[in-house]
Amino acid sequence: MKRNLMDELDAWVQRPSRKPLLLYGARQVGKTWLLKELGLARFGSLVHVDLLKEASMRSLFRSDLDPHRIISELELRRGVRIDPHDTLLVFDEIQEAPGALTSLKYFCEDAREYHVAAAGSYLGIELHEGETFPVGKVDTFTLRPLSFMEFLSAVGEDVLCDAITEGSFELILSAAKDRVERLLRQYLAIGGMPEVVSTFAASGNHLEARDVQLQILADFEADFGKHAPARLVERMRLVWSSVPFQLARENRRFVYGAVRKGARAKDLEEAIQWLRDYGVVTKVSLAKVLRSPLSGYVDLSAFKLYTLDTGLLCALADLPPAVVLDGSRLFTEFKGALTEQYVLQELLVQGRTPFYWSAKRATAEVDFAIDVNATVVPMEVKASESLKAKSLRVACEKFGLERAVRTSLSGYRDEGRLVNIPLWGLSRLGDLI
Repeated sequence: MKRNLMDELDAWVQRPSRKPLLLYGARQVGKTWLLKELGLARFGSLVHVDLLKEASMRSLFRSDLDPHRIISELELRRGVRIDPHDTLLVFDEIQEAPGALTSLKYFCEDAREYHVAAAGSYLGIELHEGETFPVGKVDTFTLRPLSFMEFLSAVGEDVLCDAITEGSFELILSAAKDRVERLLRQYLAIGGMPEVVSTFAASGNHLEARDVQLQILADFEADFGKHAPARLVERMRLVWSSVPFQLARENRRFVYGAVRKGARAKDLEEAIQWLRDYGVVTKVSLAKVLRSPLSGYVDLSAFKLYTLDTGLLCALADLPPAVVLDGSRLFTEFKGALTEQYVLQELLVQGRTPFYWSAKRATAEVDFAIDVNATVVPMEVKASESLKAKSLRVACEKFGLERAVRTSLSGYRDEGRLVNIPLWGLSRLGDLI
């Protein structure tokens, strides 16, 4: 599979002032594969150390953290030379070895000639007692599930992918409208978890892909019990299983009482934070006003909670793939939630931090709002062909905003203050606003 993050990793390899690389990402999004691919494609040799699988290797970090000693000892254990200029050294699941994360600080300060990369799941990355995070000493990257464009490439739709990249929206609507919308529905059902996409690309079978999704969900829940405090595990599972229901509600705002009758914030806040650290949910906070920076106007009492991936959301909701693919009326109530999940993923993969806004008494609501060049761009998400934008007009007039985005299955059109971007063309968002 082609992963767009590889371009950024290539730039890291060439950067004279590079620091050790730290690759974040939830489990099973492809971190190990990507770093191995980088090593095989760009270096003469690759030394990969899995600190979860190879427990004995954790002792590398149990005495001093001198990088030259670590390199020498690792060379003896592996029986290979680690060339500072032509070997990629990967410490995988780095959170499993106390001291390993801190050692990156000393690789940065005392052995920067080595190409050192580390990967870890969100969970536990800073949880070891006494562990020091190497602030300012690492170059950090985040790997997420495949975007829609990466999905198109993975299933052999490179021509269509190129057309979207080139902004040929009118040509796509005239020549391939049905195909691009069918592929978008496939992406909503399959999602972007690499193993799921790989299974679907090989077989074309949605039910086989669903089996992989269910296994990933089972693995996630099993990991809750392995890593989280025992007092939180049941609450984490309750919150996790409630996400589809929360998103299916009309305003999608997270309600504690919907998780368990009588539950309050103090009962579930810590469980939600663990799910966020684990990387399986994203919290989108309410902005009280649409002014930049949005992070300065957050209402801490209100938020929406989304999952990691559209396909996993379908599986978690027990929504049959055929319902998503056929656009059945049974899908109507959940269609908006699933489309919002998709848009959120596209925003996150672009490095954006979205918020949402709601007027008092819910007379208007903006699904997402993002900071762009010291101003705010509100966004409204429509699951079908629609040119309605009442809430966007209200928001723009109230806060004096000059640009707003509606994304739907309608074609691209720029009306000055309001631009409509097709859902399948959101990868071009930065260029079009």
